Amino acid sequence: MNADLEEQEDELLALQSIFGSEEFIRNESKAAGEIRVSVELPADFTVVLKEGETLRQYDISFLPPLLLTFELPHHYPSSSPPSFSLACCWLTHTQLSALTARLIELYQATGGAVVLFSWAQFLKEETLSFLGLHNVLELPSDEDVQRDPESNTGREKPLPSENSLKNISDDSVPVGEKKAERASQPSEFKADFKNEGAASLSDSTSELQKAQTLSGLSLSQMLLSRILIHQAEQKQKAFASTLFECGVCFITAPGSECVQLSECHHIFCQACLAEFCRVRITEGTVRGLTCPQADCTATPTPAQVRSLVGDELFSRYDRLLLQSTLDLMSDVVYCPRRSCGSAVILEKSSTAAMCSVCNFAFCVTCRKTYHGAEDCYAPKQQKEDELEEILDLPETNEGIKALMDDYTSGSAERKRLLEKRYGRSVMLFTIEEMLSNEWMKGNSKNCPHCFSKIEKNGGCNMMTCFSCGQLFCWVCLARLPIRGSDLRAFDRPCSICSYFWTRRRPDIL
Repeated sequence: MNADLEEQEDELLALQSIFGSEEFIRNESKAAGEIRVSVELPADFTVVLKEGETLRQYDISFLPPLLLTFELPHHYPSSSPPSFSLACCWLTHTQLSALTARLIELYQATGGAVVLFSWAQFLKEETLSFLGLHNVLELPSDEDVQRDPESNTGREKPLPSENSLKNISDDSVPVGEKKAERASQPSEFKADFKNEGAASLSDSTSELQKAQTLSGLSLSQMLLSRILIHQAEQKQKAFASTLFECGVCFITAPGSECVQLSECHHIFCQACLAEFCRVRITEGTVRGLTCPQADCTATPTPAQVRSLVGDELFSRYDRLLLQSTLDLMSDVVYCPRRSCGSAVILEKSSTAAMCSVCNFAFCVTCRKTYHGAEDCYAPKQQKEDELEEILDLPETNEGIKALMDDYTSGSAERKRLLEKRYGRSVMLFTIEEMLSNEWMKGNSKNCPHCFSKIEKNGGCNMMTCFSCGQLFCWVCLARLPIRGSDLRAFDRPCSICSYFWTRRRPDIL
């Protein structure tokens, strides 16, 4: 093995130890490979696409990498440079050619030393400054893409047209060669350094052309889409390798074991957020499935909820969320059939409704089979009989409770007697409903915001509505402010909650 071959092997081994498996790929069958170079971008780097009168602008931290494909000839590095090609979907032909010429100059400056690592560093650190792209990358519009570069005064053709793609037979096009010369010359480059190296179209550009045909999007839109997708992928990789402190358990964990809410950017470990979601879904308070951070109303995305709780609980979450949304809509009722119960949209001009699932037509008022223009409920005589039976009920709550105790503890004969006197439906449903309503009157209060029934079973007087999340005082039912809000913007509180908010919790006013 001569000195050149030894230096080649040492250089390839060094590149394998320096770069990761995604950055450097070696061809084991010969002295060749490819290096993917991610260009360093300034903090305020922007990608701009102008479509007619519309200007689309994005802050970018990562661009798709440059692909440096190389093959080392036998006399490299002593007397021959590497045979190589440069590929990048967001650079123009002219820019790739300029970079190629610069790489050849770097090899000449070494005087016969290995140069691949120096090339990679130059592409990573100096590409933007060398090409004059400091803070803005302007993507070509559709007109620029299709325009002939020879007739485009003052602007080179940024991306290839369909005709130019057909004329390119491979990914290595030596600078300055003509089409006829490419067909007859071997793959090795001549000793003339002016024609060594290659400025080529990348495989990604060809893929963009194919995707353009399938999706119907313009080439510039597909290029922008690829840049944004690459940006999201790299951000996710950076997040996964960073350590974060969970906002619930305050334990430090890598990003791969954490979840970041896209709306508020708060970060929690997967275990804490998963348990929080499971409890909320199991209890049925899906409206309360918000960010665990205090006073934050952001919600996790459905995809995040599914990944945290699994498909079974997510199905319940999806169903309850839809149901709670429909419950807040005044023009939606449910089909009265117990076997159906589907949501039905009402028409304001009619008292009739028809379920789209079971095709049951019913009256909106009494929830019975639709009866046309006739009055709701039972026939007139039956109404009078029921009214008479209801009037015979005890007038006091104590009397109703005694009657209910008599019915529930009595014998079968006693129950039949009471049902005959008061009516079976009254004994089974009406009295029970009256007692239930009476109990709620004495043991619950209405939320001052959404008027839902709230029961206080312990704790302080600061209550949180399970339905709308409103904070209020149990004593005076005044709506209480959240952190950072002005107390004067809410209902005037009583002395108890005013003392609590101004003395015990002055930090949130």
